[in-house]
Amino acid sequence: MQSLNQEEKERYQRHLRIPAFGEEGQLKLKSGSVLVVGAGGLGSAILLYLAAAGVGKLGIVDADSVELSNLQRQILYDSEHLSVHKTESAYNRLHALNPHVDLKLYPQRFENENAEQIMHGYSIVMDGTDNFETRFLINDLCAKLGKIYIYGAINQFHGQVSVFDARRGACFRCLYPYMPSDEVIALNRGVGVVGAVPGIIGSMEALECIKILTGIGNPLYGRMILLDGEQMEFREIQIRKRADCPVCANQ
Repeated sequence: MQSLNQEEKERYQRHLRIPAFGEEGQLKLKSGSVLVVGAGGLGSAILLYLAAAGVGKLGIVDADSVELSNLQRQILYDSEHLSVHKTESAYNRLHALNPHVDLKLYPQRFENENAEQIMHGYSIVMDGTDNFETRFLINDLCAKLGKIYIYGAINQFHGQVSVFDARRGACFRCLYPYMPSDEVIALNRGVGVVGAVPGIIGSMEALECIKILTGIGNPLYGRMILLDGEQMEFREIQIRKRADCPVCANQ
């Protein structure tokens, strides 16, 4: 049976002081296995907070190296990391933050050929991506393999967060059944974003993950939070399972 040593009890004491959390909740985090696809703006916030929280195993998927234009929002990195592979830089930063976390690195693109193999051994897949192709792949495999998909997206001052589990309700394709047109994809490629927005949305994704792993609270199944950061307004919409969903209609 797992237990917390004295150093861990001191490290996580602010979790342990939460009545609904306690040592039992911390041990559930320690037993957790979470894959983060994309170590950019969203992934930076997700990884920092999950590592700090003590999630036992974190997988990091990213094929890119750190560029100067990343530093405005990707807070895992600094100027000394320029041209260094993101997974390597992330490992060094996260290991220094919390050496108790088992960090698995995948310095490669997340594609049809390798995605299912990479996802093996993780119960939750976190969205740190910036394109529909990868999100569709994550969603479809999570539905197929019975895994939870925590979704996040950002654009300028705006962001979205939701949780999808085809075993209990809607999946991402209930919201977006088919790939957008090439014109729409091109329009959204490389859009601007205020640096704090991925921090907000990534932190919300991390919180949803912590809630799911510990069994505390009400995760965003069947719901999506929309952020308008320019007006600082949050709105919630309902997402219902589609009878004609191309992925989860029969689940």
